[in-house]
Amino acid sequence: MATQLSQAKSPTELVISWEALPKDFQLEDEPVENTGQPLLAGALRESLEISGFIQPQMLIASNFGLCATVNGQFIAKAPDWVYVPSVNQVVSNRKSYTPNLEGDIPAIAIEFLSDTEGGEYSVKRAYPPGKWFFYEQILQIPIYIIFEPNGGLLEYYQLENKRYELKQPDENGRHWIDVMGLFLGTWQGTKEARTGYWLRWWDKAGNLLPWAVEQIEQERQRAEQERQRAEQERQQKERLIAYLQSQGIDPNNLPPFE
Repeated sequence: MATQLSQAKSPTELVISWEALPKDFQLEDEPVENTGQPLLAGALRESLEISGFIQPQMLIASNFGLCATVNGQFIAKAPDWVYVPSVNQVVSNRKSYTPNLEGDIPAIAIEFLSDTEGGEYSVKRAYPPGKWFFYEQILQIPIYIIFEPNGGLLEYYQLENKRYELKQPDENGRHWIDVMGLFLGTWQGTKEARTGYWLRWWDKAGNLLPWAVEQIEQERQRAEQERQRAEQERQQKERLIAYLQSQGIDPNNLPPFE
């Protein structure tokens, strides 16, 4: 299905402008598809924050309105996760974001595949346009990712010649995202009582960026290793003292080294 989408005819006569969210505009307030989606989105941000990746000028959000005006009609779409490298002004409580007007075009948009709607693949051009059409033809977001959490399928699309092209992962099943300097791939395990597939980040050396609970466990393990090392040194010292005493040598009155 996705391959056929990339072969769709090029749209014409689109007049696009970049305007702020009107004060009286009502953003869609649809219920979240399931309780797992906020966990997936939060986990993506969490490891970036812990690793020190996130900078004040970046915008990383979920279920957050991206705005554009097309042929005089205002449009706002809320991807499940979005990354904007740099905004013009750091705002603590944004309700929406208009590319070009307020900063960079989003570098990455991620949608978690819903069970029923299927709007993640929609190339509907008429108002209101489908998500695929909006990201590809209007916003022209360079990277569009569709993730199916139940089966762990990750579809990674890259904008080439104004069309999304499906890209294959590397030998480790990951995709290198140059704009972030990180790999993105799938991981299977448990977090916050959810067991299944997750999207995770790896650094250039292939190290997994940890979540808070994993970082705590790593620190616990390091502390335990340090405790064991100190205990081994203590035992070795005691054995040495016992040996010296067995030889009639006072360990507290050893001759100085020359």
